[in-house]
Amino acid sequence: MKPRSSAPGDKNIVGANTLRIRKEKNLKQKDLLARMQIQGIEISATGLSQLEGQYRKATDFEILAISESLNVDVMELLRRDILE
Repeated sequence: MKPRSSAPGDKNIVGANTLRIRKEKNLKQKDLLARMQIQGIEISATGLSQLEGQYRKATDFEILAISESLNVDVMELLRRDILE
């Protein structure tokens, strides 16, 4: 098994913003997962962790569910300026 780098991946912008917003709202990963699952998005804790770490791409359905689950506009998840 190859060791995981502490640096974030480069597969998405959504993941870093999801992590930031989730932490700002003091929401645990398991709570975000539950909210997404209520909307019919089947994502595991590992999948969400990989998405937040920018190691996997987010689907359009996941982006909508994250937006609704965190009660933010989709564009907030796509903002690049906050990451720089």
